Amino acid sequence: MVDLRVMGNYKPIKNYDEDDNEQRRLDPCGMRQPTGRDDLEMALPISESRSATAYTNEERPVKKIDDHSPPSSRNQSQRLISLDVFRGLTVALMILVDDVGGIIPAINHSPWNGLTLADVVMPFFLFIVGVSLALTYKKLSSRVVSTRKAILRALKLLAIGLFVQGGFLHGLNDLTYGVDITRIRWMGILQRIAVAYLVAALCEIWLKGGGTVKSGSSLLRKYQYQWGVTLFLISLYLCLIYGLYVPDWEYQIPTEPSLPPKILSVKCGVRGDTGPACNAVGMIDRKILGIQHLYRRPVYARMQECSINSPDYGPLPSDAPSWCQAPFDPEGLLSSVMAIVTCLIGLQYGHIIVHFKDHRERILHWMIPTSCLVVFGFALDLFGMHINKVQYSFSYTCVTAGAAGILFTGIYLMVDVCGYSRVTTVLKWMGMHALAIYILAACNVLPIVIQGFYWGHPRNNILRLIGIGT
Repeated sequence: MVDLRVMGNYKPIKNYDEDDNEQRRLDPCGMRQPTGRDDLEMALPISESRSATAYTNEERPVKKIDDHSPPSSRNQSQRLISLDVFRGLTVALMILVDDVGGIIPAINHSPWNGLTLADVVMPFFLFIVGVSLALTYKKLSSRVVSTRKAILRALKLLAIGLFVQGGFLHGLNDLTYGVDITRIRWMGILQRIAVAYLVAALCEIWLKGGGTVKSGSSLLRKYQYQWGVTLFLISLYLCLIYGLYVPDWEYQIPTEPSLPPKILSVKCGVRGDTGPACNAVGMIDRKILGIQHLYRRPVYARMQECSINSPDYGPLPSDAPSWCQAPFDPEGLLSSVMAIVTCLIGLQYGHIIVHFKDHRERILHWMIPTSCLVVFGFALDLFGMHINKVQYSFSYTCVTAGAAGILFTGIYLMVDVCGYSRVTTVLKWMGMHALAIYILAACNVLPIVIQGFYWGHPRNNILRLIGIGT
């Protein structure tokens, strides 16, 4: 029986099942997979559709033979499970570092320069968004309609991000709800993902060239305009962070209710500084977003200069510099420029899935850029362009995108090539419900909702009874 979705000029393939079984006997991990197979991909929850089909080199549907197995089992065998597993693993890492990072500072976010387990979570999310977009938009019926849907999805993510991270939900230790618009936090994790998603989606919709992809060079030519956008964003970021002059600035910190706020001044007057006090990333956010709309618990407050419990939060040392208590948004405007680059890199990895069907070719075309990114990123760090998550430095972009490529390739090899998918069932489920899990668990929405049920007094609730939020 022919798959009705791809009916067309169909010719029977003789001895299909026998050849396939013989190949699997000789090659249990499927590294010699013929190029005529389709993969059924699961895109991110925020993408255009729940599934997409990866075409062959000529980007034409290849007919499939009914092997007399149930439709559900055929779809399961054709699904690229590694996308869901990668996404689920990223969600699991995020929950781990959120809950355990305060206990084990080694896996918590680096106070400034450096790389920890927590620092790879955001770029991993952005990377897999890009991979999924390549599969979602590989065949377009209407660019205008696809653009409208992409904008709508980005706006939905922005709205959800403002709700869960803008300040409306105050936290486990604050039983009030609502947000002062004059102090709302405009940026956040979901807002950054929404911006990166939208830019990458528009690039995939409007900036694809023609021609058949048969090699790595033809792949580069087909998507040369997307690479042009990537190089432009990198150049823009580097020019701004190293070229902008950062003047002196000041901020206020609250004191006693009956006293006026305390004003602290930060001396800068420099250009190209990448330290916590005088970098262009913070200056642009203060000028455009407003310092009252930035994140009020910056990671650099855990540096030795700012905490006697470093690398954990703690009281200020007696000689702490004036910038230690200043707000700083880790998902700010300029740093989000490089976050878009990570998403665009993931997009190119997705193109390899679309245009190359052989496992060996896919892995080869993934590992070459992956190795180059990791080596180049550490080389930049060695020569002074430090790996910095908060500023989303160029070296950080390269290393984390390369690390995402290594992990994705490993998961693909284990799950989709060798077929060890049962051990990743939980991660796959988490990946298919990543957005819901993030909102309910990582953003503490579920605990805060549960906290609303109490007896006698708001502090007599179930969470307090079991020791959460005390």
